[in-house]
This record gives sequence, C-alpha cells and structure tokens, in this order.
Amino acid sequence: MNKLKAAIRYTTLVTALAFSGLSFAADVGISVDSNDLAIKGYDPVAYFSSGQPTQGTADYSATHNNAIYHFSSASNRDAFKAEPAKYAPQYGGYCAFGVAMEKKFETDPNAWKIVDGKLYLNLDKKVQQRWLENTHELIVDANQNWPEIKPIDAAKL
Repeated sequence: MNKLKAAIRYTTLVTALAFSGLSFAADVGISVDSNDLAIKGYDPVAYFSSGQPTQGTADYSATHNNAIYHFSSASNRDAFKAEPAKYAPQYGGYCAFGVAMEKKFETDPNAWKIVDGKLYLNLDKKVQQRWLENTHELIVDANQNWPEIKPIDAAKL
C-alpha cells in the first residue's frame, strides 16, 4: 500500500511540475526566443525615449504575457511595467508586414517604426521598405488579420 501511495504522490508531483512549467511559456501570440526573451533583448521603451534600438540587459527585466523583456535602465523598465501596452511592439513583436499577409515572421529589432504612438517591427530592412511604401493600409490589414492568426503557432501559418 505504501508503494501505491508513493507512486500516486510521485505521479501527482510530476504532473503538477509539468503543468506549472507550461504556465510560464510565453503566449503563442508573442514572438520570443527559446528562453521566452522578446525583441531579442532590445529595450521596447528606448524606441520611444531615445528614438533608436537599444540593447537591454537582464539586470533590468520585466514580463508581459509571459514574455521576458530587457531594458537599458530601471526607469525604462518601470515605465514599461506601468503601461506595457503602450510600449510593447504591435502584433506580439511579429513582423507587421507579415501579419498584413496573414503570416507570423520573426523580426529584426533594427527594422522598426513608431506610427501613431505604436511600435511596429519588420522582418528586416528590405521588408520594412515595402511596408513603408503603404504603411497605413498595411496596418489596417494587419489589424484585421491579427485576431485570427494571433492564437495560431507561427509554423502553422
């Protein structure tokens, strides 16, 4: 009987640990690396405050939608924590042009633009040039597509 109780406890513990690990994974609608790091460690607030991509550090970090964001300063981290929706990139950090085409592509933190107070990232500078040719219409398309593709794994699109 003791072996059965021990086996049940062990199974319960393993199951609980497995499910708790899943709860920390970034949402499927957020572009992250294998460590759940968003924007390749770039500081999302710096795009607004300094007008340029700035690498963050693990010394200043915060989570949003289970993704980890790095910041270049404590004040940037605190600003993000106070208003994450204001600073987080649109479409979970996926390529804005790609979302307009109903796809989820990774992004280059150096291919960015703030439009109407929102941060948009693109796959790379070449794709960004195409996006800049028709930004407002592509944002309309992306905004329409995002609710449908957000819950779908990028590899399945």
